[in-house]
Amino acid sequence: MNSKGISILFPDCESAEYKQMSKSTFHDLGLDAVCKNLTTDPKEQKFITDVISAMTSNADVARFRQEVFADILRLPEMRKQITELFEKLEFMKSFGSLAKKTEEKLGIWYLLHRLDELDNYIKCVESMRDCLSDPNITSQGLITFREHINGIYEDSCFAQMRKDISELKLKASEIRSVTIGINVNDRFEATSMGLISVNNKSFKKSGIVGSFADAIASKSGIKEGNDWNGDMRYHEVDSSSSGKPMAIFQKGMGFLAMQSAGAFVDAKVRNTIVNMPDDDSMSSSPFHLEKVMNKMLDTLIKRLSDTLSKYVDVAVINISRLIPEFTYYIRFAEFIEKNISAGFTFCQANAKADGGKSMKAEGFYNLRLALSVENAAEIVPNDLDFDSEHTVYILTGANRGGKTTVTQAVGLLFALAQGGIYVPAKSFEYKPVDLIYTHFPADEDKTIDLGRLGEECVRFKQMYADCTGDSLLLLNESFSTTSFEEGYYIAKDSVRAILRKQVRTIYNTHMHKLAADADEMNRNVEGAKACSLVVKSDGGKRSFRVEVASPEGMSYARDIAEKYGVTYEMLIRGEN
Repeated sequence: MNSKGISILFPDCESAEYKQMSKSTFHDLGLDAVCKNLTTDPKEQKFITDVISAMTSNADVARFRQEVFADILRLPEMRKQITELFEKLEFMKSFGSLAKKTEEKLGIWYLLHRLDELDNYIKCVESMRDCLSDPNITSQGLITFREHINGIYEDSCFAQMRKDISELKLKASEIRSVTIGINVNDRFEATSMGLISVNNKSFKKSGIVGSFADAIASKSGIKEGNDWNGDMRYHEVDSSSSGKPMAIFQKGMGFLAMQSAGAFVDAKVRNTIVNMPDDDSMSSSPFHLEKVMNKMLDTLIKRLSDTLSKYVDVAVINISRLIPEFTYYIRFAEFIEKNISAGFTFCQANAKADGGKSMKAEGFYNLRLALSVENAAEIVPNDLDFDSEHTVYILTGANRGGKTTVTQAVGLLFALAQGGIYVPAKSFEYKPVDLIYTHFPADEDKTIDLGRLGEECVRFKQMYADCTGDSLLLLNESFSTTSFEEGYYIAKDSVRAILRKQVRTIYNTHMHKLAADADEMNRNVEGAKACSLVVKSDGGKRSFRVEVASPEGMSYARDIAEKYGVTYEMLIRGEN
């Protein structure tokens, strides 16, 4: 899109401001468990976590993502092709020469491998172009990316790159040997050397020492003249680097490579060469094969290096940096496709910038809970709205009746929807939130200094200061670690303050009196109302369904009594 690149997750929206969800909220919502079900790769988990945690109330961002995800979910063949393509790119990035960080003094072998890999990147651009040519793609994000790829492909720079790469393409896998000529003086010291040929066949004959002895012992064994055309430029051997011929053979011409070849050099020959004395200035002679090749092919190396540097941004950065973003959508698509097949319901959310209801959810359920059940029929769906008459829900009901599950489920709806992902519901219309705040019970070790109630108060005060009218606040049994009178007093003032800010809130609590006093707290408040939300019981059995209704009195206390066996009936039963 511009010099900063292109993204299919973060559209170019100047009005979008992102806030970071806290790690505790991420955990409270069960998003960490969801991420672990998407992928086992720690890097992918971290990227998914980072995307979900960065929230914005900008509805355009949510819609942009939702459309991209819908395309990727709806087109499994395109998803498969992209996955295979990116696996190839990732392999080349991780294990190829392009993974190297340094550019200093690169040798011919490295550059040849890099050239070969860049050729593969060119093919990847062409494959990506073909993959995105599907006429069923409708999202602006993928269409813009397709135009970006087409622009790269049709650009004269890319055409020139393909031409240059084609001209420079030398496959290292075809090189099996090189022939080097060495001139010597009367004392048989090397005076100059040059590259004779690059060959596609390996030298097979062994017995190097014997062949050399035969050659110098027989007149016919020494050739007259030489075989090259005289145009090859030789490089003079520096006097400080002259020395004995066997040192040249050992340190030059890649003989170290021959030593490791086993079958090409027998033990006697290897022993003879390895033990040659190395006692003069020749000990520092730079005659390793690659260094010799680099010196003689320095012009080609420079041309290769310049060409590769010229095109690396086009071939690597513009394509491979989108791998995590595509992976984000693909992992969620695979996850949702699998769960739809298992009978779970998902839908595309509808983000809106304004309107009467700031949330209307039908048939929603807790995705975190769904991961732990074997049968989709076990899940109980619910309906819930946020609007000016239902801004703060005070949720009460039986112990273990699903209050926390419902509270968590609403947070998951917003987090997934704003991440562009299909949500666990029959339908979901919402106004995006700028951030989700959770006030769940803290771990014991975090309350040592202040005590549980003190820690809760300090944490809520900061949370209230940070949240806005565009936030979502989820309270789970807040201020319940003290006496009922103290907890009720703090909770009531907290709800009144939340109403003043008009923050969408679900406050699940065992304090039924707090829900019963909703009308009193609504007095002199405009634009926002608190109401009682109850997890209904059906003939004494938990239904896990919520309903706007008056609290059911002492059902919570009855449940606690039954749990610990202290009802009248249970106590006297133990006497018999």
